[in-house]
Amino acid sequence: QVQLVESGGGLVYTGGSLRLSCAASGRSFSGYTMGWFRQAPGKEREFVAAITWTGGRTQYADSVKGRFTISRDNAKNTVYLQMNSLKPDDTAVYYCASSPLSPTWDYWGQGTQVTVSS
Repeated sequence: QVQLVESGGGLVYTGGSLRLSCAASGRSFSGYTMGWFRQAPGKEREFVAAITWTGGRTQYADSVKGRFTISRDNAKNTVYLQMNSLKPDDTAVYYCASSPLSPTWDYWGQGTQVTVSS
């Protein structure tokens, strides 16, 4: 059974940092792009960042460029999202997802809550 399990969320104050992790299991994710999305209360889920299998290409939403960094460790089947200079607008449930081929995202985690307080 394929599982994506996020962790690392929590409460942080404006300007703080968090590192999210997403551990994948149940199958090989060789060749898959991995991504992070978020959904704030009352809003639609939005794209945050993505990274290709080799890590050679990354993509970020404009709202997080320069503050967030996505990375992956394929040996551990884990993808990370380092979030710095957090703002209250970053408050959301963060989800990781896998993509066998753009623009399809086939598996999703259950999400981890990130709350940024001012």
